[in-house]
Amino acid sequence: MLGLLAAVLAAVVHLLYHTEYAETSTPNDCFAAVSATATGETAVPKIVCLTFDDGPSAHTPEILDILEKEHVPATFFVCAQDANEAHLDKIADIAAAGHQIALHSASHQYSKIYRSTDAFWQDIKQLRQAISPYVDADSLTWLRFPGGSTNTVSHKYGGSGIMKRLKAQAEERGLHWIDWNVCAADATASHPNAAQILRNIRRDADGRDTCVVLLHDTKATGQTVKALPDMIAWFREQGYTFCTVSQMNDLQN
Repeated sequence: MLGLLAAVLAAVVHLLYHTEYAETSTPNDCFAAVSATATGETAVPKIVCLTFDDGPSAHTPEILDILEKEHVPATFFVCAQDANEAHLDKIADIAAAGHQIALHSASHQYSKIYRSTDAFWQDIKQLRQAISPYVDADSLTWLRFPGGSTNTVSHKYGGSGIMKRLKAQAEERGLHWIDWNVCAADATASHPNAAQILRNIRRDADGRDTCVVLLHDTKATGQTVKALPDMIAWFREQGYTFCTVSQMNDLQN
């Protein structure tokens, strides 16, 4: 299965996320892919992708302002939960600023989306419908599974093989999925402050030439906004080039 997954993404991103990562049953988005390693040569020595899950939110404009000021592209894995409803129009602002919009989930309810493969794809269909007034939803081909591609929470609802089936079906649908290897832990129950978020990122990024950073854009993650300028400055000091997930392939050739 790992060889098949590697083949699926090789044309788009031939460096990350096709080793098996440590799994846990903790139902939050900070438990996959932390041990991933990069492979292959890149056109620039170091690459970093800032990725924001679960938005848009009231904090989205602040995030966009910082990214614009710093001339940093990012990827937003968007949702269409009740908490997002009042902010969905900000997806148009994200796209207009030149950032990448990618698929995450309409409901982000593990018990709902992972009860069957049909339920998962119905959720993605609902997400596309919800965001279609603000972006060409049918053109979006990048996906992040809630909880990551190796999560075990899904087993409780859809059986132990559901993620394997979903990844195969994503390939069949022409979708590319991606996890992360640097976790800010900004959406955990401990609600870390900006300084701790930055420490988490430095810890996970240490020794990596390619970093895909998991951040969150929600009402509860205002500390992420506070940490963002220092985060960007730190990656620049370490010699990283910023890019979106979809740009990674170009920078590796």
